[in-house]
Amino acid sequence: MPGPLLHVGAQAICPHAAGQITAIPASPRVLVSGQPVVTVADQFLIAGCPFTVGTKPQPCMSVRWLVPAARVLVNGSPALLQTSVGLCVSADQIPAGPPTVVAVQPRVIGT
Repeated sequence: MPGPLLHVGAQAICPHAAGQITAIPASPRVLVSGQPVVTVADQFLIAGCPFTVGTKPQPCMSVRWLVPAARVLVNGSPALLQTSVGLCVSADQIPAGPPTVVAVQPRVIGT
């Protein structure tokens, strides 16, 4: 499904609407709006998620992207789109739900 390319400056949150997702690019060579495009090879960390199960904190810690762009590669790795499907996971690798991309650059579209 087509959608705008994600970049380091894109804003995304965990499914609990409080955790901010930060992309750490592995290879910042391709830029969009002056910031590196993110791919499935990059690391995505989540900070500030308040989710708990009972009395045990289970905050979202990272994002595993499942469906990246089909036709756009950056250094051989599929790029991520606003429409890409991912899964936020806790430190114990327990799935919590999909991330929500709130803001992204509007100029470059990929499929």
